[in-house]
Parts: sequence; structure tokens; C-alpha cells
Amino acid sequence: MLELKNIHKQFGNKTVSDNISLSIENGKILAILGPSGCGKSTLLNIAAGLVQPDRGEIWINKQNHTFTPPEKRNIAMVFQDYALLPHLNTLDNVTFGLKMRGINAQEAKKRAEAALEEVGLSGENIRNINNLSGGEQQRVSLARALVTEPKLLLLDEPFSSLDTGLRQQLRQQTSQHIQRHNIPAILVTHDPEEAFDIADHLALMQGGRIVQYGTPNELLTAPTNAWSARLIGAINVKEKYYIPQQALHFQHSQGALSRILHIFRHPEYCRFTLLHPEHGAIILNLTWEFAMQYNLQINDELNLLIDEDKIIYFK
Repeated sequence: MLELKNIHKQFGNKTVSDNISLSIENGKILAILGPSGCGKSTLLNIAAGLVQPDRGEIWINKQNHTFTPPEKRNIAMVFQDYALLPHLNTLDNVTFGLKMRGINAQEAKKRAEAALEEVGLSGENIRNINNLSGGEQQRVSLARALVTEPKLLLLDEPFSSLDTGLRQQLRQQTSQHIQRHNIPAILVTHDPEEAFDIADHLALMQGGRIVQYGTPNELLTAPTNAWSARLIGAINVKEKYYIPQQALHFQHSQGALSRILHIFRHPEYCRFTLLHPEHGAIILNLTWEFAMQYNLQINDELNLLIDEDKIIYFK
């Protein structure tokens, strides 16, 4: 279990961590979601011991590690750029951390081979790192992190440079490994889809502060303000409320006449931007079958019914 207690950090006059308290249980993932420069990577580095907080404490498994050197914390990190050693092959990259901890070569090799098999790279021991794909390199990086049996796993946007399909696959694999090894993990990301895909809890960060914390469902159903709603990927966000898709209905005879301003064709749906007389621009997602049935075009008008009971108002 990881506990960050009242973490405060300033660089000059800029506060990057403003009295932050967070915790995450073993086998769970906490995603810190926020725009670039909000302080999320600094918070990750504080947890790792790479940056010392001005105030506050870091507890891991009920032990205070605030002043423990990073090499003594038994924490593993996975980075966006993989951070592998190009002069070493796949196996040697994974055994490197074990050997640095004094594990003998035979035991290190055995554990590294098991870790590579776990991430789907069995039999790739002698391959040169430069000959691996991006996804394979990231799996080597994950194996290297897990093989040391860390008390905490820190993920610094590790999937952002990968193709969409591979990104989704590795997210799920990483989540499964975290559960299997029963370790807490922090994922730093600016991608709400990534955060909602694998995180058990999310912390929304802005200007060095946590502006909202909760489960994915809590954030989706009760964002605190328009900024939070937009950050988690909500659409149809207004100043005091947002209108989710389940509140929108395309009707023949009911609702307000709304003109189609734009059509975005996605492989799985059609997204229509409509001009509603009361709520302004509204985005409506329809199935391809439905959209083609009515042959909807820009400047066409349709009746849009909004279920007022399903509008989510900010607190």
C-alpha cells in the first residue's frame, strides 16, 4: 500500500504539489490525470524518491520512506521511452536490476526468463533491443520492472507512443500483471481513455492540486465542474452542467428542431454536431445503420429530445 501524506513541493515560486494526500491499495491502480505541466510527473518522482518534498510523508506498506534513498525503496518505474540499455540483449536488460541487487547470475537468469514468458516474450532472450518493435520493447521494460518484485510500480505515460491497438493490449496486460503481483501502481497520463480503461481510482490534477478524486464511475456521474468534465472526456459540457449521450434521443415528432452543423464518421458510429435552440451546440452519436437509414446530411434538421432528468449538474 502507498500513502502520500500532505505532500508539498515548490520550485522557486511555482507550487507543483500543493498539500496532496493520496493512497492506493495493493493490486490497485491509481491514475493521475491532468494536462502537461500540472505537476503529475513531479508527484510520481516524489513517490520514487527522485525528488524530495518540502513537506509531507511517503509511506509504503506502513513504513515511512520519506527520506529513504530511491535505490533502497524497491520501487520500479516504466517510462514512455522504455529506458532500455541498447548494448544489452533482451535477457540482460531484464537481469540487470537483479544483478545490481546482488542476485547470482543463475537465479537472475531463471527469474528473468520467467518474467519474459509472463509478458509474452518467451524465447526472445538474445534479441538485440534495437531489433524489437515498440510494443516488444515496452514489454521488456515491464518485465524488467516486475522481475525485482517491487513494493510499488510507477508508470509514467508508458503507452502514449504506441499504436492504438497495441496500446489497448498492453494496458490490459499491465493491469493483469499488477493484480497478479498484488502491488500498488500509479499511472501518470493525460489520456482519459487510458485512465478509465485500467484505473481503480483517478485523481484529476490542475496547477499542483488534486481537484477531484474518486472511482471512474464517481467521476463520470458527478464531475465537480466543467474543467473536470472536459478533462475526463465528457462532451456537451456547458458552464453549469453537461449532457451525456443517454440523455439524447432522436425523435420523429418530439423534441426541439436542431440543425446538423457537422458530421464526423467514425468506424463504429456517426457523430453529429447539432445546433439546439436552448443548449447550443450538442454532439449526438448515432449508429451507422441509423444514420444511413435516414441519410442525414449537413444542414438537415431533426427533432432532438433531451431528457432533463439525465442532465448532470456540477456541484
